[in-house]
Amino acid sequence: MTNDILSIGLHPSAVDYSKYPGIDEAMLTARIEAGEAALRAAGFDFISCQVPADPDDAEARLRDCAESDGPFRIAMIGAGVRMAPEHTALFERIINVINEISPGVTFCFNTTPDTTLDALRRVA
Repeated sequence: MTNDILSIGLHPSAVDYSKYPGIDEAMLTARIEAGEAALRAAGFDFISCQVPADPDDAEARLRDCAESDGPFRIAMIGAGVRMAPEHTALFERIINVINEISPGVTFCFNTTPDTTLDALRRVA
């Protein structure tokens, strides 16, 4: 199966690990890579876009990711962007930019990098 999918998440260097005991940047990076490998193995064609925490910088990165590969049919937004209250403005910006880049896009959401495949299967 081939899909036009944009997978957006916080870059591991942008995460405040003091809020997540037992997780560090190397562990999160490995989990993201494993999740992406599972997507490829399942036949999903996707663009991974890891963004910084600053909304302006994230918007620029998101537009760079979408420049040559958009518009997208599905946008998966990671839990790190959505679930931390300090990232509310970032989440809003990402939603608005994606709606501009890909009108009519379907959104899905994971709870961890390990559940990205499940999230995409729900909407693909």
